[in-house]
Amino acid sequence: MSDAAISIRDLQKTYKGGKRALDGVTLDVPRGQIFGLLGPNGAGKSTLINILAGLVNKSVGEVSIWGFDIDKHPRNAKASIGIVPQEILFDPFFTPIETLELQAGLYGVPKAARRSMELLKAVHLEDKANAYSRTLSGGMKRRLLVAKAMVHAPPILVLDEPTAGVDIELRQQLWDYVRTLHAQGVTVVLTTHYLEEAEELCDRIAIINHGRLIANEPTRALVGMAQEKVVEVTVDKDVAEAPDAPCFDKIELKGERTLAITYRKDRVNAGEVLAALQQRGLGIVDVSTKEADLEDVFLNLTRAANANA
Repeated sequence: MSDAAISIRDLQKTYKGGKRALDGVTLDVPRGQIFGLLGPNGAGKSTLINILAGLVNKSVGEVSIWGFDIDKHPRNAKASIGIVPQEILFDPFFTPIETLELQAGLYGVPKAARRSMELLKAVHLEDKANAYSRTLSGGMKRRLLVAKAMVHAPPILVLDEPTAGVDIELRQQLWDYVRTLHAQGVTVVLTTHYLEEAEELCDRIAIINHGRLIANEPTRALVGMAQEKVVEVTVDKDVAEAPDAPCFDKIELKGERTLAITYRKDRVNAGEVLAALQQRGLGIVDVSTKEADLEDVFLNLTRAANANA
């Protein structure tokens, strides 16, 4: 059995008409991690997830879920994964408890082993157990989707844009539950457009662009790839024109006495930047820095990939 929760080798998908959604993607999702799958709209993320869910047939390549090849052992592969889709789809006349009971039945979970009310409590919907699904708010429906994905207790949970359109409080509740599942050993795969969310939650992040894998690194290493750093300096006198120095990539006046200086931390350090200002007769009153974040890396990598496409 593979050590990876999900193992993907040379995965390709070409739709009728010739559109290639995935172009030779190879990656492993380590067991027990929260794994981020990021990329611009149309990058191929949803196609990849739909292949894992068994909703889309791959063109070329191999995919294993919890050690089960999706072609050779489709039932075992599907039983090993729970998918929370982007689209909110429910029968409006089923109640949440009926929705979970029906889903558990489809997966062959015996009645004695079902955890429908336990799951509703976990996603804060126990008081809505017998309400029609059509009466639930958007955030409630999304949490019900998470419970629905967990009825068969899969070791892997895939969340496709789970917090889109959800308010901050509901988002926090959802992430608290995801962290609880993760602490219990569930491997979580997350796609999101909220990059700060991915940076906070994920152990490792892969980035897909135009169907190709352009990065797959531990989150800290990925953030460390951003070499641009901004230091904002307040000086002791009014500045009519921003000074220049070889160690500055860019400098702009933010106020009469405030300068925002961009430099590359792989070439110079903050001390050299401040020394360059002092050499130009400016005294340093205050300094603040902006660390590079995942958004900077994401934009830099996708821009570079687009330029090379």
